[in-house]
Amino acid sequence: MTANDQVLSHASFWDERYSQSDGGSAPTHEWFRSFSDLEPFFQSNLFAVPGLTPPDDPLVLHLGSGDSVIPVEFAARGYKRQLCVDFSSAVVDLMRDRHAGTEGIEWRLMDVRDMKGVDEASVDVAFDKGTFDAMIHGSPWSPPQEVRDNTSAYLREVHRVLKDSGRFLYVTFRQPHFMKPLLNPEGLWDVEMQVLSDVGSFDYYSYVIRKAGVGKPAENTSDTTAG
Repeated sequence: MTANDQVLSHASFWDERYSQSDGGSAPTHEWFRSFSDLEPFFQSNLFAVPGLTPPDDPLVLHLGSGDSVIPVEFAARGYKRQLCVDFSSAVVDLMRDRHAGTEGIEWRLMDVRDMKGVDEASVDVAFDKGTFDAMIHGSPWSPPQEVRDNTSAYLREVHRVLKDSGRFLYVTFRQPHFMKPLLNPEGLWDVEMQVLSDVGSFDYYSYVIRKAGVGKPAENTSDTTAG
């Protein structure tokens, strides 16, 4: 990682990047694996989970949704209550226009570190693919205080809006020994890690994260292979 990675945590960087997105007709990035790459992970941790299937009408929150097509893929599978939040007004406007005809997705301008527009304990599933990582820069061994402050504020907000029965699904390329101290510094979560193998040239990691002490054993970060 380089010093330039620090700009990823600022909305102005993303506004400029998304404003160059081919006139709004094509995605700029699908960060950290495509939907097809992640479909086995979604199948076992969302699509086949009682209470989280479309007949149960779960609320899915996409955290820092960017221009990912994953919400649209979810909609095609029957998920009709999705909230996509991002702090880039450029990408929120782009996605509202691009997918205006897709039922059940709301695109809203919001900072994931301060989600005042989302009610407490209202979300069944929160999903992050690249947003948490965009807050990280500097030494992986000793992240700067800004990184610790931003990631902690984000995790507290996710914890606030998630139902006790809900789950937080997170995908990253970062090594688990660097991520574990950042993911759960305040002991808010029970964390299960899965290795997303057989896709691409190196492993990605997925996390199924639940509120600590709510119907789940203590933290488990064993390498369960998925994908």
